[in-house]
Amino acid sequence: MNFFSWFRKIVLRRRIKNDNPFNNCELSEERLKDLEKILGVRIKNKLYYVQALTHRSFLEANGSNCMSNERMEFLGDSVLSLIVAQYLFENFPEEDEGFLTKIRAKLVNRFSLVKFASRLSISDYIIVGNHLQRNLMNNSKSVMADAMEAIIGALFLDHGIEACRSFVFKNLIKPNLEDDYYLIDENFKSQLLEYTQANKIPTPFYEVIKEDGPQHERVFTVRVSVGDKEMGIGLGRTKKTAEQRAARIALRSIHSRR
Repeated sequence: MNFFSWFRKIVLRRRIKNDNPFNNCELSEERLKDLEKILGVRIKNKLYYVQALTHRSFLEANGSNCMSNERMEFLGDSVLSLIVAQYLFENFPEEDEGFLTKIRAKLVNRFSLVKFASRLSISDYIIVGNHLQRNLMNNSKSVMADAMEAIIGALFLDHGIEACRSFVFKNLIKPNLEDDYYLIDENFKSQLLEYTQANKIPTPFYEVIKEDGPQHERVFTVRVSVGDKEMGIGLGRTKKTAEQRAARIALRSIHSRR
């Protein structure tokens, strides 16, 4: 019995409640047509999309050894990364590799993929096990992001790279690059390191100079120095945040002297 036959036998007979965002997710002909509208293509091979939308929890709950969307997610992740990399390479010809890498990372990270999936109401189509349905609030971001990548993998197999490129540009690249957030480099530690390397001066050194508050609400104070000179002090709930804030202050000081 192939995956789709098994799916129809097990899934399409399930009684579905209406109070769960992942319910009503059978891939009936009507729902396939809805999915086609989202993708902007005619679905040729249903199997790809069934697999892309089937979370491992559903297979475990129903005692099946059929494949979940994890392999399709692996493929979709690579296709998405290629499409975004090519777009940035062609449209930002004056920018260096570091800039392109940072913007690509923002465009394809989990936060961005969840926004992508939410805009398209992908959660309406995902098939999950009952246990995951009960714990949806703790799992939905990961589930939605993974499903989004899996759908891109399915679209690639069904229609090729051009269909994927059109879909990703319309729904991910274009709306996000209209938001200046995606073009701002917020890794201040990286920027400070690049500055010191370019100017052949000592590498920035970070040290925690103070810790305040109870264990569960710790506040760290971090100082960044370049050589023997203190360049900035930052506070944060984590050492990483405090370091970034210290680096940001250091960069402001550097730019103000130019």
